[in-house]
Amino acid sequence: MSADPLLIYGATGYSGRLMTSGALAAGLRPILGGRDERKLAPLAESLGLVYRVARLEDAERLDAALDDIRTVLHAAGPFSYTSRPMVDACLRTGTHYLDLSAGVDNIEAIVARDAEARKRNIMMMPGVGFDVVPSDCLAAHVARRLPGAQRLALGISGLTLATRGSAKAFAEYAGRAITVRRDGTITCVPPGTLERSFDYGGGTRPSSAVSWGDVAAAYYTTGIPNIEVYFEATPVIQGMLMATSYLGPVLRTAPWQAWLKASADLLPEGPTEAQRAAVTTVIVAEGEDAGRRRVRARLRAPEAYTLTGETGPAIGARVLAGDLEVGFQTPARVYGADFVLRFAGVSREDVE
Repeated sequence: MSADPLLIYGATGYSGRLMTSGALAAGLRPILGGRDERKLAPLAESLGLVYRVARLEDAERLDAALDDIRTVLHAAGPFSYTSRPMVDACLRTGTHYLDLSAGVDNIEAIVARDAEARKRNIMMMPGVGFDVVPSDCLAAHVARRLPGAQRLALGISGLTLATRGSAKAFAEYAGRAITVRRDGTITCVPPGTLERSFDYGGGTRPSSAVSWGDVAAAYYTTGIPNIEVYFEATPVIQGMLMATSYLGPVLRTAPWQAWLKASADLLPEGPTEAQRAAVTTVIVAEGEDAGRRRVRARLRAPEAYTLTGETGPAIGARVLAGDLEVGFQTPARVYGADFVLRFAGVSREDVE
């Protein structure tokens, strides 16, 4: 069976399957990768695709799996554990690296390996899903409208659905402070102490600061030194922040972390197609310069996992075609502020 030199690692996971479908819809024939042949083989057979089995901790076999692969689309989280070994393998084998990470720490860890990537002539781009493609593109659009912006605030609404894997990733942030960027440096504020309102299209709604990948990525895309990211303050978000505020030290302990992740295993693997189709996400970006001039824009998009299933493969296809820049990169820095507008259901408006 013919195949493109694109490996989707974690292909049997929820997001991995969505990106596999997106790749096929885009005319690609990816190679499926993962650690469990019992899951990989039937999936690959049902789609007429090739698969390769390798555990991340087995460096020799992982390198063999990347033989003749030009681009890895890494979908196996939590990325706090899985990103480093795959990045190491891509550097050893000279393979371009893409992933779905939304973690500030994970993105910054890849930033730190920029020189290695340039030496190996590869691109490393985390955040090629909903985290952070649409918000990164909107940030770039606002920065384009307001050259010299000093502050960027992003508000996100509509993140009402979660997968089992996402729940485990969120568990790692339980009890941790909220990350923001101040004068170019990442710093922390106590959870629940930084709030503001955004107009997501139906009037202003209260929103609470969260740790999100744009605190890292948007800085490298726009150069704006002060960045905050907020989620609409739904009851679920408020409850999570309250628990973190009052139970933070407890939630960070090993027994509680184990319990939270075990509880995530009891959840459904992810939302149904009908559930995803019923959700629209909205992102608002506000830039402000030293003279207090402000520029706002709003972007509407499909549900987060649905969009991830399209943006990841689209960027993979661009890399296969040679449309890339070596070193650490962000989606909008390479593909531009308007890149996200190519996807069905995405629209942008400037808000005066």
